[in-house]
Parts: sequence; structure tokens; C-alpha cells
Amino acid sequence: MKTDKLLFGAAYYDEYLPYDRIETDMEMMKKAHINVIRIAESTWSTWEPQDGVFDFAHLHRMLKASSEHGIQVIVGTPTYAVPTWLAAKYPDILTQTHNGPERYGRRQNMDIAHPMYLKHAERIIRRLMEEVSSYEHVIGFQLDNETKSYDTCSPYAQAKFIDYLKELFHHDLDALNHEFGLDYWSNRINAWEDFPDVRGTINGSLGAEYQKFQRKLVTNFLAWQCGIVKEYARPEQFITQNFDYDWRGFSYGLQPEVNQWEAARPLTAAGFDIYHPSAQDLTGTEISFGGAIARSIKKENYLILETEAQGNHGWLSYPGQLRLQAFSHLASGSNSVMYWHWHSIHNAIESYWKGILSHNLKENAAYREVCRIGEEFIRHGSQLKNLKKKASVAILLSNESLTGLQWFAIHKDLTYNDIVRWIYDALYQLNIECDMLHSDDIDSFSQYSLLIAPALYSVSDTVIGALRTYVEQGGHLFATFKTAFSDPMLKIYADDQPHGLTDVFGMTYDQFTDAVNVGLKNITFSQPSNPASEESGENNGNADNSVHYWMELLQPSSAKTLAFYKHPHWGAYAAVTHNRFGQGSAAYAGCYFDQSLLKDLLRFLCKEAAVPVPETTFPVIIKRGINDDDKEIIYFLNYSDDVQTVPYHGKDCRLLIRPETMTEESVSDGDNVILPGWDFAVLETVERAE
Repeated sequence: MKTDKLLFGAAYYDEYLPYDRIETDMEMMKKAHINVIRIAESTWSTWEPQDGVFDFAHLHRMLKASSEHGIQVIVGTPTYAVPTWLAAKYPDILTQTHNGPERYGRRQNMDIAHPMYLKHAERIIRRLMEEVSSYEHVIGFQLDNETKSYDTCSPYAQAKFIDYLKELFHHDLDALNHEFGLDYWSNRINAWEDFPDVRGTINGSLGAEYQKFQRKLVTNFLAWQCGIVKEYARPEQFITQNFDYDWRGFSYGLQPEVNQWEAARPLTAAGFDIYHPSAQDLTGTEISFGGAIARSIKKENYLILETEAQGNHGWLSYPGQLRLQAFSHLASGSNSVMYWHWHSIHNAIESYWKGILSHNLKENAAYREVCRIGEEFIRHGSQLKNLKKKASVAILLSNESLTGLQWFAIHKDLTYNDIVRWIYDALYQLNIECDMLHSDDIDSFSQYSLLIAPALYSVSDTVIGALRTYVEQGGHLFATFKTAFSDPMLKIYADDQPHGLTDVFGMTYDQFTDAVNVGLKNITFSQPSNPASEESGENNGNADNSVHYWMELLQPSSAKTLAFYKHPHWGAYAAVTHNRFGQGSAAYAGCYFDQSLLKDLLRFLCKEAAVPVPETTFPVIIKRGINDDDKEIIYFLNYSDDVQTVPYHGKDCRLLIRPETMTEESVSDGDNVILPGWDFAVLETVERAE
């Protein structure tokens, strides 16, 4: 979504505050150049304290105060946390899950398939929209909050699932039984009325199809809310959702419970929440990874609707890191930075997830840094908004493969998202920017010089055909182990692996095992710093050549072997291969190995694909894009305590934002950019981009 200015803001909850200070807060926000607040999404029980009884006093206080102070507003629908009276009236609104029945207390514990939940949710949405419709400074709407299916396995959801299967299989139970292999262990279903509770299934195909159906529940739920909101929204008001990511105590990988590409279709803007470690653990990886997904969802700029200010325990940013984080979001293509939240909360579970202000609600170090960010957004926003980014590399993501590898795990310490991050983190550290494609986005393949398919386990023949065509016509493909193994319903293909691509990769395999005391040898893609004998396997003096978790015993036909296994019994088998096919090439890694070796492999593949690899690597991250004036914007971001000297190569630039170490106004080819610890520089080319 393009914007006329950078949006800078925070979630604001007048209803949570211990005393009336709304005027003080608005004045402090204006001083910090905060120009937008997010409100209303968390307090259904405040807006509707009893069934059909409404009280929007706090809502109008926030809307009137923000209007008087020139602060715009994003209004959220409050449907992700149900009030006590609704749970008491319809106890089964608290859903049944794989782990049993939910109890009242936490948020997101309801059944989004329950007809009475939907009825009351629609009523509160409509009443809320009626209340805010007259306020001109409301610029958009957020649907729900980090929406999932919440693993609903209620009778309502399972009845809808049976209807879904009837449509999918045209009411043909024989087709369903055959496709899912339900004759195994007498799981065959011979009458629709005998359909068992899905929570007991041991059949991966049926279980994974239910998870796919749960993702469709989310898609349909958001489309339903979007339709209601559109009835009231003005043409210029956007509609978004704050999608999130797989969670490892912070934002980590592809969200397993939502097909975000499908769910975002009815929205006018993609919105995301990104949280990450800070202080000594800040690398910027999560900001960049999350941004790559966010801008790829609708193939345009996105909004960061939530990120941390002071945040969780251990996340207190070093001085300067909040600035670095904020501009890192812009560098990845965001048009906003919004904090969760303005003020720290004095009660309940998130009392120590701190906002910009601490519990004393006074100015502090975080607030003063936010003031500086806001001032810089005002001064440079016209050059930094609407950054257009073009990558030569794309990673193919797949919810179906993620689910498949949950049912048929590679290793307890190696999930689908671990493999995705293994690839992405190496690209990030090499300063190779990439987009994220959903695996069925086949029309976009040809836009990229290098496509990477991490563990594309579940894949259709349509996608297989598109990958073949991509390579035949000159594209370069890199796939990892567990690619092209099953169809979209997790039935394992009955031909040679990788299915439909053995000639493209020029190899096959039919044996695989855990990697125990295995290494790599004869590594031809690595650049040795200390030459050693090939038989020792020590081709890279800086790398651990060990293989971890998983290994496929590759048997090349036309492919060149780039690395063999180092093992007394598996040493004759290839571990990494590369093959010419048509006008392009395809590489395959049959195992998981050290990331420094992976970087060498990616350098090799980028050279094959004519993708430039910068000489500068992490901890300095370089991001590029084209602004509204058709000039290139270049970010140099230092994710370390140490001063970094970075050589610049390119067209003459002016220093839009320069670190204190530099007094120069401009930078030319061959000049150095000097970055203090946790600081950054922003360059703008003097000439327009070609």
C-alpha cells in the first residue's frame, strides 16, 4: 500500500490507563511526531458490557482527543477476545481443540465457526463502524488481531469440514478413501454419517487436510469481516489485518496456521506484527525475513502494525537500536512503524511487555529515542516512503509442506521453518535480498534468476511442471532435501524421487537416514582458506563440514557432484549435486550442513545465475530500493557494537541520513562509509534510476 507519508505510531488504550491522562498522552505523542494510533481491537467487553448494551465512551474520548491533536487513527474490530456474558450465554463458544475444551480467561479461545459467535461478532462490528463512521481522521481498519483458527475442532467446525470434503471429492467416498489411503488400519469411511472425530486420526493425509481446512476457516473469517467493514468504509480508508509469524519466543518463520497469501486477497493493505530479540542479540534478521514475506503477500509496500518498544524481558534496546530497528523496517519496504504499545500496562498477563512509556508513564530513554525517530521520519519521509524493491532471488514457501513435515518430522530439532531460516539467514548475511513466493505462485517464477525451494515436501504436478519450465527456459533452481516427495494431500509419489524432477536435477535417490558421524568431502563449491587433502574432507578451513540430522543418498546421472559424504559406508554417494537442464540449471542439497558452507554454495549458485553478491557481509546489512522520485535509496545498517568501514560502489549519492562519524554530504564510487556501532547511513542517488 502506498502512503502519502510514513506512518509512525503506537497502540493506545485509554480504557487500560490507571487514571485520566489522555491530554498528556496526546501532547507527548505530538512531541514525538507520532501521527497515528491503533485503538479498539482489544476490548469487546468494554464496548458491550452486557448483551445488547453498548458503551463507547472510551472510544469517543480517544477519537475526539486524537482529532484535536491532529493524530490519525486505525480502528480495530474487537472480535479476538469474547466478553464473559457471551461465554456464559453460549458455553460452547469456548471451543474444543485437539487438547480438549477451552476455558474462559485467555484471548483467542473461541470457535470462529460457531454461528452465535459470528452473529454477535457481526453485531459489535456493525455498531463499532456506525460509531466511527463520522470521524474523518480514521484512515483505516484492522480486522481482528493475529487471527487463527485457534485449533477449533468443535462440532460446528467438523460439520463444515465434512461439507468441505464432500465438495472436494464430489460426494465420492471411494475417491476420498483412495486419496487418503484410509484402508490402512481399517480407517476406511463407508458412510458420511460415520465420519469420525478428526482429533483421533493417525492418517497424515486426513489430519493435514483438516489443518488446511482450518486455514480456510481463517481466510473465510477475514473475508467475511472485510465484507462487513467495506459496507461502512470510505473509498480512501484501507482495510488490513495484523498477520504474524511462527513463534519461537519471537517472530521466526512462516505462520503455520494461516495461508496469508489467500487470507490477504480481500484486504487493501498487508499488515504485520514483527517481534525480535534486541540488545546483544539484535541481528535484524527477523525484521528482514518478516518484511520479505510482508511485501510479497500483495507484492507491494506493507504496514508494520506492531513491533516492540521496550518489549519483553531481555529485549531492552541499547541506545540507538530503536532507530536502527525503525529504519530497518523501512529498508525492507514498510511504510510504517507502530509500537505495541504506547504505555506499559499495570494489570494482567502483559504487564511486563513494556511500551514506549514505562509504568510511571513519564518521559524516558525509549521515549526520547522515539522522538528522534519521529523527527527524522518527518524530515526524510518523502524520500523513504513507498520504497520499490526488486529482488533477483525468491524463496518458495508452502503451508502444505510445513504441515506435512509436522506429520512426518525429519528430526525433532529440524522443522520446516528451521530449514527456511537456514536458507534465508545465509542469504541475509550475504546481503542477497530475496522475495518470498507461495509455492503455487507459478506465474511469478520467471521474474527471478534464482528460485530456492527449501523442503518443498508437498507439491502438485502443476507446480512441478512450472519448475521444469522455469529451468528449461533459463532459470536456476536450488532445492533442499525433502523436496517433491508427496502430493498436496501428503500421498507419497510412487515414482523416483524427487518426483517429476529427476532429469531436471540429474539425480535420484531411494535411501535416506539420520546423519550420524557424517561429514562432507570433495567439496567443489567451497573456497578453501587452508588447502587440505580432498580425502580428509576439510575443503573449507573456516567451516565445520559435518552433516546434521538428515541425509539422502543421492545417485547422480547427468548431474555433477559438488560434495560427497564423508563416511566409511556412505562415502560413494553424492550429498550436493548440480545439473544443466535446458537453458538453466538445478542444484540439490540432500543434507543439512554448516551455514558457512551453505553460504559458499549460495555464492556458487548466484554466480551461475548472474546474481551479484556484495563483498560486504553481516554485521553490515545493505538494503536497496527505488523511491517515488525514481532515485535509488541505499541503507547501510550496522548490527554490531563495533565501528564498521564499508566501501561504497555505485553512482554518486548524497548522504540523506549520515552517522556522526561522517561529515561528508555526498558519497562517490570507491568512498568508504563509516558506521559506529548500532548505527546506519541512508544514501540517495543523485541521478534517477534507469
